[in-house]
Amino acid sequence: MGAIGMSRKERDRLEVLGWKERSGISLKVAAESMGVSYRQAKRIWRRYKAHKGAGLVHLGRGKKANRGYGVEVREKVLGSYCNRYLGFGPTLAREKLEEEEGICLDHETLRRWLIERGLWERKRKLRRHRQRRERRPCFGDLVQVDGSHHEWFEGRGVRVVCSRWWMMRRESRWR
Repeated sequence: MGAIGMSRKERDRLEVLGWKERSGISLKVAAESMGVSYRQAKRIWRRYKAHKGAGLVHLGRGKKANRGYGVEVREKVLGSYCNRYLGFGPTLAREKLEEEEGICLDHETLRRWLIERGLWERKRKLRRHRQRRERRPCFGDLVQVDGSHHEWFEGRGVRVVCSRWWMMRRESRWR
């Protein structure tokens, strides 16, 4: 008999059931240590007794998926993508395949196929850089409001009765 590929969970279950077999602990204790219900533990124990370690391996391992696409469909889709839709993203390509060629499949399936072939790579959008404002020479310059009624420019300009920030802007224009 060939080697059996087991997942970590299946190996842990094998260890617990071997421990149950050797020491004679109850199935309830074994179920708790495997993290399954008592009824599920009974099913697992029955398969273990009948097939030993091979009974713990998932029965679907190595089989083709029931809902999977055939190789012919995959090759047809990838061929038409290369010929007509090269450069399209998976969502748009899927829409075009459905419209023009009558091939219906999910955009995620198409994306996975394109990535496997190296025909498409995700391009991240660049974030717009937020430019910080220039620091003011004095702490609180932009927040401090000047409520005085002085004639700041000594008759040389418009009378300013507003924030110091506005006053600084006005002064920098006249320099």
